[in-house]
Amino acid sequence: MSSGSAGALSVTLCRDPRQFAALEEPWNRLVRACPTATPFQSHAWLHSWWLSYGKDGRLRIVLVRRGGELVGAAALMLVHRPIPLLVPLGGPITDYFDVLVAAEHAAQVVPALAHGLHRAARGAVVDLREVRPGAAAEELYRQWPGIGSRLADSTCMELPTLPFDELVKRMPASGAQRVRAKLRKTDAAGIEEHEATEQEVPRAVRNLLRLHEKQWRGRGVTPEHLRPRFAEHLTRATRRMVRAGEGRLTEFRLDGKVVAANVTLLSAGLSGGYLYGADPDLRARKVDVATLLLRHEARRALAEGRPVVSFLRGNEPYKNHWRPQAVVNQRFLMATSALAPLLRLHESQVTGRERAVDALREALPAARDWRARLNELRVR
Repeated sequence: MSSGSAGALSVTLCRDPRQFAALEEPWNRLVRACPTATPFQSHAWLHSWWLSYGKDGRLRIVLVRRGGELVGAAALMLVHRPIPLLVPLGGPITDYFDVLVAAEHAAQVVPALAHGLHRAARGAVVDLREVRPGAAAEELYRQWPGIGSRLADSTCMELPTLPFDELVKRMPASGAQRVRAKLRKTDAAGIEEHEATEQEVPRAVRNLLRLHEKQWRGRGVTPEHLRPRFAEHLTRATRRMVRAGEGRLTEFRLDGKVVAANVTLLSAGLSGGYLYGADPDLRARKVDVATLLLRHEARRALAEGRPVVSFLRGNEPYKNHWRPQAVVNQRFLMATSALAPLLRLHESQVTGRERAVDALREALPAARDWRARLNELRVR
């Protein structure tokens, strides 16, 4: 570790994966002290991701301590393509990024974290993706001592935590009537719920991923979800998060057979359905899996006092039936003043790619089907 200071605070840069692994307890205390933290800032998620996806020599975690206690952290790594960048740990499989700031000391921690990150960046542009509105990273961006740019990122869908009947009433009358009819058929089928224990998680994740592949077969499954490194990460992270109360894996059984499974990640502020798998044969039984899962998650979130049920990233049509709030994540680009040309180059590349994707979607309605077929070929 290299070190510096900021008033009564000490600021260090962790580049050693072993030291990152040893931070579990103080890191989790910091997560609990940071009201904006999402499940993706937990040590279980980030450290597991690093074990599966990290590269030697690339770890860059800025740490702020006060009297030996960890009060701030920014979990990043260095990449070199297309230009030198400091990017969040978690990569594309992570829905939200934020820095961690203990609320009690935020006025001192945020500027210390900003200056520590400024030193760590040196010849790299800081590219913070998927920052949820209201995140601590917003204040970090405002206090950044160099130059910066704010862009829009992915859209996430969220529902307020309400009794499920109240969520149904948010729908148009015809839609609400269909949902109630589907749930009557689902309940008549006799599906039973089982929450996997920590010891059951490896088996349950294997079942979930098998069902997920079966569910998306022929429709363009996300290739990463079928790779061994993803299975290893999801198993390891889910075990730790189940143990810590930061996640759960629920199985839905019919006649003793697992026919659907869902991983939910938890923080004080939200309950997020991360990944599910379901047997396509349930359609023949008139079981609406999406509604079944949402009812389960809404009930649990209400009982646990979590204010938001999040569908996480994506605006798929089945989510919009429930009239959720669309929340647009942010992307913060930051650099030292000397790297202004590099930041502007990166910004132009990012916005250029986004315009090209939007144009393709407008010009070629079949582009999504083409991409689905390409993903299917990759998996095979």
